[in-house]
Amino acid sequence: MRGDERFQEEMFSYGSLSQRVPLDHPLRRVRALADEAMVVLEPGFEQMYSKMGRPSVPPEQMLRALLLQMLYSVRSERMLVEQMEYNLLFRWFVGLSMSDRVWDATSFSKNRERLLAGEVAQEFFAAVVAAAKKLRLLSDEHFTVDGTLIEAWASEKSYQQKPGPPPAKGKGSGSGGEVLKSDTHGSTTDPDARMYRKGLKTGWKLQHMAHAVSENEHGLVVATSVSHCSPKAERQAGIAMMRRLRKWARPKTVAADKGYHEQDFVEAIEQMGAEAHVPPYPQGRRRCWVDRSLYERPAYALSQKKRKWIERFFGWLKNTAHLRKTRHRGHRKLDWNFTLAAAAYNLVRIANLTAAS
Repeated sequence: MRGDERFQEEMFSYGSLSQRVPLDHPLRRVRALADEAMVVLEPGFEQMYSKMGRPSVPPEQMLRALLLQMLYSVRSERMLVEQMEYNLLFRWFVGLSMSDRVWDATSFSKNRERLLAGEVAQEFFAAVVAAAKKLRLLSDEHFTVDGTLIEAWASEKSYQQKPGPPPAKGKGSGSGGEVLKSDTHGSTTDPDARMYRKGLKTGWKLQHMAHAVSENEHGLVVATSVSHCSPKAERQAGIAMMRRLRKWARPKTVAADKGYHEQDFVEAIEQMGAEAHVPPYPQGRRRCWVDRSLYERPAYALSQKKRKWIERFFGWLKNTAHLRKTRHRGHRKLDWNFTLAAAAYNLVRIANLTAAS
C-alpha cells in the first residue's frame, strides 16, 4: 500500500540531538578528545573576556566550529555558518541545540584578534600533544623535521619595489653581504610573503614557509613554526623547534630531507646529543657533514621510512584543511591557523589509534 505524502511542521522533537548521531561516528571520539583538551584552556578563556556587557559567542563553540571547517574541507567561514544552520551533525559537534540561533559569519572576524592574542591555538595544540603523551602514543627519542610552502593571499602584481633608497652593499640579508631582491622588493598586500620557488621547474609565487616536527612512533605532529621562505630559515626553524622539544623529550635521531644536510643543522642536532639522519650527496660533489657509516645502519633506513609520516600531514593540510593557500595575511595569523590545523590532524590520528586499540 502506498503511503500518503503529508508534511506538517513539528512543534516538538521527541529525542535529543545527541541521539541522532550514531554511537560509532568518528566525530564522537574527536569531540571527546577536543573537550578534554579545552578544559586546560578554561582559565585563559576567563581572562580573555570582560565580566560586564552582553555575552559573546562561547569561545569553545567557535574553536569547535573552526575544527569542523578543517575536518570537512569547508572553503569559507560563511559556508561553515550556512552548514551549521541545517546540518545536525555540525550543530551537535559545535554544541548547539536544534533551536539555537547560529551566529553571523562576521563573528569569526571580530573574535579572531581575541583568540590570536590569547594564543588559543598554541595552547590547544599543546593540550592535544599532552593528551597523546598521556596515552603513550608519542616517541620521545625519534623525530622528523620538514617544511612546506603555503601560498600567500596576495597577487604577484603586489610584489613591487619598496619606497626609499636601496640598502647599501654589505648591509643586505645575504650571507655574503650582497643586497637581495627581498631587501628592495616586497608585497604591498602581504609584507611577510616572499617571492619564492621550490625548484627550477616551478614558477615564482608569493609564499610563506611552514615547518613541523613529527614523532616517529605514530606520525603525530609535536611542534610547528612559520617563517620566511629560504633554505637557511627552514634549517633554523627546525633547530629551534627541536630545542623547544627538549623540555620533555630526549632526542636520539632527527630525520630530514637533503635540504637539511648542511653544517649548521647537523652540528646543532649533534650538540643536542642526537644524530641527524639526512640523505647523502653524491660522493665528491659536496662535503658530507655526517659519518658515512651512518647510511649502512638499519636505524637510518628506519628513520627515512618513518619520515614519510610528515609528508602525510602536509598532504592532509593542503587537501583536506584547505591550507594550500592561506586565507589570511601575515605570519601571525598563518601561524595560528597552521597550529590549529596540526591540532585537528592530531585529533583525528589519536581518535583512530585509540579506536583501533
